[in-house]
Amino acid sequence: MGRAPIEGGPQTPLGVLGAGVWGTALAVVMARSGHRVMLWGSDEARMARLAHERAHTAALPGIRFPDNLEIESDLQRVCRTASGLMLAVPSGGFRTILRAIVPLCDDTTIVAWATKGLESGTHKRLSEIHAEVRPGRPAALLTGPTFAREVAAGLPAAMTVASHDVRTAEIVASWIRSERLRVYTSDDVIGAEIGGAVKNVLAIAAGISDGLGFGANARAALITRGLAELLRLGAAVGGRPETLIGLSGVGDLVLTCTDDLSRNRRVGLALAAERSLGDILGELGQAVEGVASAREVYALAREHHVDMPIIEQVYQVLFAGRSPQAAVTALLNRDPRTEADIPGATP
Repeated sequence: MGRAPIEGGPQTPLGVLGAGVWGTALAVVMARSGHRVMLWGSDEARMARLAHERAHTAALPGIRFPDNLEIESDLQRVCRTASGLMLAVPSGGFRTILRAIVPLCDDTTIVAWATKGLESGTHKRLSEIHAEVRPGRPAALLTGPTFAREVAAGLPAAMTVASHDVRTAEIVASWIRSERLRVYTSDDVIGAEIGGAVKNVLAIAAGISDGLGFGANARAALITRGLAELLRLGAAVGGRPETLIGLSGVGDLVLTCTDDLSRNRRVGLALAAERSLGDILGELGQAVEGVASAREVYALAREHHVDMPIIEQVYQVLFAGRSPQAAVTALLNRDPRTEADIPGATP
């Protein structure tokens, strides 16, 4: 099913695990950057279709696969061959795929991920899961304000690669860096992960606000107060504020709260229209990380005694039967307080 590498190109490929919209877009970008890339998915029929069409027409219309992008359904072959792996799977399957690749990969293989969220039931960050499953092995995460379609189309964008090891971060950044995609590096793994998880929940809140017709003023206030919540939680778990006011925090927050390409925002819009969560998710047909993250971020905030009223109301709407209108009323009727309630200030 694979294709030969481009002549003169790198002979050792990179692997992308997860052939959804985001994984496919990243594989395209990595291939365009000159790397030989193997895109893996577990559905053999679907992968055969991608290999035949040389495109993911449903998710990325008009985007053709470069010749150096191979389609593969044999996980063992990808892991045995690739010098580095990029995981683009839903957070709910993150631990499972890690466990699957451990016996197949060399200990020196860099494993990076473009997944955002916390583990269901434990609210562990994905780097914590990696440390449990592959202790001491090189790892990094890719985050920042990006939509798959725009990245695949070659529109300008910027992202961040975070790793505890600076050299590992730079290697992973080199996988995707191009003239149209600027990639920064960071050693604040905690901040990058918290930003990526929390912003999805806040995007649901922004969708609810806009769906109820509250306008631009309310949306701006919600994003700003959501950032305050994000900063409080980030400080409580060890993230740095400069990370959360960067691409993986503010950048991603603004993107997902303001554009309808965001599935999380679209969930909020549909909830405001009084549609059931089950129907909404069924229609979208793709993972919506903000829904699962709402439960875990809420639990993490309670564990660390962090006040996150917007997150709490999203949780109540999603899982406790509260109406969007009642959630807004609860937020507006909170006791008055000073604005400077971010880390380091007295509430």
